[in-house]
Amino acid sequence: MTIETLREMCRCLPGVSEDVKWGADLCFLVGGKMFVVVNLEPPHQVAFKCTPESFGELVERPGIVPAPYMARNMWVQEQELGETLDRPELEAFVRASYSRVIEKLPKSKRPGGTTRRTRRRAEGADARRTAGRRAASRAARRKR
Repeated sequence: MTIETLREMCRCLPGVSEDVKWGADLCFLVGGKMFVVVNLEPPHQVAFKCTPESFGELVERPGIVPAPYMARNMWVQEQELGETLDRPELEAFVRASYSRVIEKLPKSKRPGGTTRRTRRRAEGADARRTAGRRAASRAARRKR
């Protein structure tokens, strides 16, 4: 497993961006919130958010530890990318982490989702533009 494989896994999800933080950590974010972090320096540790149940199961496995600074938020860290988790298993955890972060986001920040309020704003802006155009054309007709 390589970092590029992990990037492909994360980038195929809707609304995902990436950012390098803390010098050598590549973070994958959705709505400005992290869901996967991988260290760019070997050995490439990878961390992700999980459920309390899977957290307990994962930290029992050799090569997976509670993520430093983030364990209280149910993050685990694989000590070396691809050492303990195979690709299908890691992909399932990446998707689950993404879903857990999406659930906590306000609807306005979720990828592809618009709220009733933002639709109304857009519709109102369209109506105001149309009304402005009508008023301008009426004024131009009066001047003729």
